[in-house]
Amino acid sequence: MKLFSFPRLFAIISKEFIQMRRDKATFAMIIGIPLLQLILFGYAINTNPRFLPTAIVNPDYSGFSRRILTAMENSTYFRFISPAVSEAEALDLIKRGKVQFVVNFPINFSHDLVKGLRPRLLLEADATDPAATSRALSVFNDLASLVLKEELIGPLKNLNPGATPYEPVIHAIYNPLAITAYNIVPGLLGVVLTMTMVIITALVLTREFERGTMENLLATPVKPLEVMVGKIIPYIIVGYTQVSLILIMAKILFGVPMQGSIILLFILCLPFIAANLSMGLTFSTVATNQLQAVQSAMFFFLPSMLLSGFMFPFRGMPEWAQWVGNLFPLTHFLIIVRGILLKGNGFMEVWREVIPILIFTLIVMLISFKRYRQTLD
Repeated sequence: MKLFSFPRLFAIISKEFIQMRRDKATFAMIIGIPLLQLILFGYAINTNPRFLPTAIVNPDYSGFSRRILTAMENSTYFRFISPAVSEAEALDLIKRGKVQFVVNFPINFSHDLVKGLRPRLLLEADATDPAATSRALSVFNDLASLVLKEELIGPLKNLNPGATPYEPVIHAIYNPLAITAYNIVPGLLGVVLTMTMVIITALVLTREFERGTMENLLATPVKPLEVMVGKIIPYIIVGYTQVSLILIMAKILFGVPMQGSIILLFILCLPFIAANLSMGLTFSTVATNQLQAVQSAMFFFLPSMLLSGFMFPFRGMPEWAQWVGNLFPLTHFLIIVRGILLKGNGFMEVWREVIPILIFTLIVMLISFKRYRQTLD
């Protein structure tokens, strides 16, 4: 008998391809995940975001200030979202995450400019995500030596020779040292909860069926809703344990600032944990075995992580990718956790992000409940 037979080897290889073709979930994962990664990384991911929302505080209203604003907009890094607002309104917009920058002209900007006093032009930047702002800040500095060349002619030509006509000043708030860990570590709180909660609960019902314990459960008088809630509550406790551990390690190891209410953060973790647990239960009612349950969970986790703004600047993505990203609870939870920890936001600043999470949870819970009843039948 031959120690190694190529016909036998080819027979085994053929058998594996046949098995692969019959297992639709595995085949879909082999084809789907590379295509998904190709589309997301090729079209949706952009590490150099442009058209970042910017508010204007401009009590000067001169031709010089309008020329600077036009140059900023033409750079494609700044997009002005509204007419000039007050400084208090602008700071509220940046705190709530509605704008990335606030450009602030002093009252006597044009007067001081004409006199050659090099007035200061302040740009306040939300630096919670340093990668989203670094290039735009560099462009803002470069504009100082270029933007007013055509305007400063004639008698104004020799004002401050060799110097920029105005002094650009950048005030990076919430993360002035541009420490990347301050952005990444709070985001990990949402990523870890998404990964563990979805995968763990995706295995719950499939494990019951594979081990044959579902028949014993069906023999009891429990209702489908009672089964679902009973399986979710223990993992809510697990989720809060993870939240506590991550927050403690974030403070001890990385010195992440915690400006806001930790109690508020714990309260708002509940709908996010429930959303992911509901998603995992839905996958468990669709899958026929634990492998398929994990594969289904990965199809949810991968785009959720890539399109939420955790790894790449959210505002750097095209509009369609932002629309898709807003469907995932993780996108809104990242705004909540970073807002509370880094900005000191209260409930009034973050409640708008809670609503999409609650809607997602309700819809997925209804789907899961309906699928579970079908599974029992």
